[in-house]
Order: sequence, then C-alpha cells, then structure tokens
Amino acid sequence: MKSAAADARNSLAWQAQSLLLAYPDDQLSDRLTLALKVAATQPKAVAQPLVHFAEHAGRTPLPELAADYVATFDHRKRCCLFLTYYAHGDTRKRGLALLSLKQAYADAGWRVTEDELPDHLAVVLEFAAAEPALGSRLLTDHRAGLELLRLALRDAKSPWAHVLDSVSATLPALAGDERTAVMRLAAQGPPEEQVGLDTYAPPTSSPVFLPDPVVGGPR
Repeated sequence: MKSAAADARNSLAWQAQSLLLAYPDDQLSDRLTLALKVAATQPKAVAQPLVHFAEHAGRTPLPELAADYVATFDHRKRCCLFLTYYAHGDTRKRGLALLSLKQAYADAGWRVTEDELPDHLAVVLEFAAAEPALGSRLLTDHRAGLELLRLALRDAKSPWAHVLDSVSATLPALAGDERTAVMRLAAQGPPEEQVGLDTYAPPTSSPVFLPDPVVGGPR
C-alpha cells in the first residue's frame, strides 16, 4: 500500500508533468522553474526525465518549441494526448469513455471546463495531482494508451518523451497483461469509426485533422 508521503510526492510530479504537456507559451519559464524544483523532491526515475526536458526547453527558442509541439501533437496520429483515443478511436465507445471520465471528475467535485476534453493527458494529470488515489487509478486504467504514446514520442525523438518517461515512472511496473495491451495497440491501432463524439467535438477555434485527433487541452 502506498504511503501518504508517496501520494504527496506523486501529486507534485503529476502537477509538474501536466504543466509541461501544455502548449508552450509565455508562462513556460515559470513552468520549467517549478518542474526543476519538483524534480529535486522525486526519485531519480521520475526526476531525471523532468530535468532533461527542462534543459531542452530552456535552451530552445519559444516559437521553435511551440511549432514542435503543434507538429508533434496536432499532426501525428500516433502522438495523441487524448488517452481514450488509443483504445476506442473516434467511436461511440470513446464517447462513453469520455462520459465516464467526466463523471469520475464530477464525483470528486472537480469540473472540466467546456474547452477541455476530460481524457487529455494534461487534464488527467492535473486531476491526479489533486486526487492522487483516484488519479492513479485513472492513469493505470489508461496505461496502455499512455505507454503507446510514450513509445511513439521516443520513436519521433521528441523532447516530450522525457515527460512521458517521468509519468510512467510514477506508476507500477508494467504487468504481463498491460504489456500485451501495449503490444496489441501498437500493432493494430485504434478503431476508426467516426461516430458518437458530437458532444466532445474539438473546440471550433482549433483546426481539425480527421481522423487525426486535435489537441484540445490547455493552451
């Protein structure tokens, strides 16, 4: 059983990771400073990737980093920050999964704004930071998609792979069934039925690249 100290440590890590997965804007410098402070409180497996990302982001001009973010998460189907997409694609089942997530947030007294999708990894991490026990379960429930995203970012040599490495290090080691699920998703990809998501359509201010999902998280 995890200790209260472990929950508090993970809570700090998830908050920092959530901020680093948001679109790079004028607040990035403050986010990087926070990430480095959090890294100093974490085990090496969680801390070192945060430091690597902060060092890269700190020496990269903001417009360049922002363009890389868009190219990575908005234009690459395999690098999708929407966790339910990996299991369900754009199908009716994904709509139900989104409703389930939204209900879990509501049950904890947490409300997702109208311009956010509840399965965006930055949103899930922000919730986990506030509700470590439930947040840990939600992250574990979507572990296969999270790991597939991590592998895709590694393959793309993306700096955000470091952030996903840090997230993965806060969770239990992969069990056999989870590893199989990751392999299956990697081989097959998500379903492609384009129905059932009207309630959770991306904000109209964002470009739409169907069937590639559009990042609708914090910007």
